[in-house]
Amino acid sequence: MPHTAQWAVLVVLSAALAALLLWVHAPAALMLGPLIAAIVVASNGGTPRLPLPPFVLAQGIVGCLIAKMVPLSIVGDVLGHWFLFSVGVLAVVAISSLLGWLMTRWQVLPGTTALWGTSPGAASVMTIMAESYGADVRLVAFMQYGRVVLVAVVAALVTRLFGVNPAHAPAAIVWFPPVDGLAFGETLALAVIGPLVARRLNIPAGAFLVPMIAGIVLTHLGLMSIELPTWLLAASYALVGWNVGLRFSRPLLIHAARALPRVLACILTMIVLCGGVAWLMVLAIGVDPLTAYLATSPGGSDSVAIIAASSNVDVSFVMAMQTVRMIAVLFIGPVLTKYIVTHSNPVPPSRRD
Repeated sequence: MPHTAQWAVLVVLSAALAALLLWVHAPAALMLGPLIAAIVVASNGGTPRLPLPPFVLAQGIVGCLIAKMVPLSIVGDVLGHWFLFSVGVLAVVAISSLLGWLMTRWQVLPGTTALWGTSPGAASVMTIMAESYGADVRLVAFMQYGRVVLVAVVAALVTRLFGVNPAHAPAAIVWFPPVDGLAFGETLALAVIGPLVARRLNIPAGAFLVPMIAGIVLTHLGLMSIELPTWLLAASYALVGWNVGLRFSRPLLIHAARALPRVLACILTMIVLCGGVAWLMVLAIGVDPLTAYLATSPGGSDSVAIIAASSNVDVSFVMAMQTVRMIAVLFIGPVLTKYIVTHSNPVPPSRRD
């Protein structure tokens, strides 16, 4: 099909699936619908490509959304509960590293693929670095973005089961509400300038982080107001979903088919173990289960942010934990992974018996 027709199919299918998910009151329906549609199109031979600038702008919009919902007191929360955040972040990093190391040592996947594929965040960074260490880059990409998809779907299901019920059913959506022109212009400026600054300063994941952090500070100081009409949020959510879903091309899925059961088992094991960390947080400090689960979900932060924003959870706590872990993974993850790769001695299958 011509690219124009492929985009038309993608848009129509995304709208249909999003409408279906909205009808059943699924959290983050406006992201999950396009994400599923993109997987369907890409896996059936479709080759639409999402230009980078719209996706970067979408990340900036999502950053502004979180900035609108999260107060500046998030810094005090992190500092006041530094031990809790340290344990939560390090536990998730340790689980992913241990799981990747075991799968590498037992040669469950070729080379060091599992180790790079289980890193909880910084998907693009890990995918790029994996090639220089002899990993199967296609399987690493499949594991990284497959994890993002599964985490988003599982988190949405958990949210649907425990966070949203008929008593909390969302009100009718107003797609084109009245907009404050000045505030809307300030928001767009932040969503555009923030990623540009991040790119200039080479800040990893900065397209999302810089607008979020700057927005929290500027709104707290009364220097700006964030205005995000529903139609803009819907478009941004769709771009985030398409960015992940369109990576699941037919060649990638064919290549990963033989390893699919092992890859899925690895990803699901990581999600379950991180859920165990969340449960310990519930028992230790009384955080509500849904907040703890979203806070410890192993990436991606923009997807979790969208789900948290549409759910009845403590968004400040969720995003504080996700942000701290994202920063930790960006700085610790590559160093830790390279160290484990260098000192890893795979055990041949015959010796495991």
